Amino acid sequence: MQSYRFVESCLFLPTYLNKKKLKHHIAGKSILITGASSGIGEQLTYQLANIRCHLILVARRGEKLSKIRSKLATKSAKISIFQADLRNEDEREHLLTFLHELPNGLDIVVSNAGLSIRRSIFESLDRYHDFTRTMAINYFAPVHILISLIPILNKNHGQIINISTVNALLSPVPYFAAYQASKSAFDVWLRSVSPELKDKDITTTTIYLPLVKTPMIKPTDAYQDVPAMSPNHVAKIICKSMYTKQKKYQPWWLIFGQAASIFVRNLGYFLIKGGK
Repeated sequence: MQSYRFVESCLFLPTYLNKKKLKHHIAGKSILITGASSGIGEQLTYQLANIRCHLILVARRGEKLSKIRSKLATKSAKISIFQADLRNEDEREHLLTFLHELPNGLDIVVSNAGLSIRRSIFESLDRYHDFTRTMAINYFAPVHILISLIPILNKNHGQIINISTVNALLSPVPYFAAYQASKSAFDVWLRSVSPELKDKDITTTTIYLPLVKTPMIKPTDAYQDVPAMSPNHVAKIICKSMYTKQKKYQPWWLIFGQAASIFVRNLGYFLIKGGK
């Protein structure tokens, strides 16, 4: 497990995980985890592997999924793997066919697969695909999967856990237009349908995360010394949400960031207005 520096231990307070409650709640259940081959999805798999449940791991890298399954072969959980690039509609359809054929349906969906891009808009003028591929994985894929699975989740009184970003609750920042737009789109979609799902006994949980030390951030040099959560810590937060069914998780300091966002947004408005 990644150890925290002092500033990180202050920003990311410990999460107490009641393993007995978790085991009691998910024993015998089927759990879909997308983006399961590394980072948060992989660590979540390790957290759940000692419980008698069915873990369905989905990712593009089938060989990595196979290694995880082999590593956990002696654990209590039954592990199924499904290689799929969720940006591809045909591959999503094959996954959905597999899920609909599960004899006991599905109980929990952890929507974790995602893509982040940090790039200036002036470096994206000939890269329209930056926007289509982020929307494909961060918005269209989870919407497609969930609208297909809602009847199954309804039958099993299931739960949807969305792994989101604090950026969805803050004012937009430069260089992240593609990422923030796509993550915000799904965040708004899920918040919009949540009351309807709750009426059908389907729980929704959104976990708003700051920077997390995953392979996705390695190509960006600017991230290497920035405080970041460990994937194992995030996995514990996800596990805890399975038995508490809390509506959302966000870092304690996010409320101050939201207040600052409102100030900055309004300041920009008044500066523009005052300049006229």
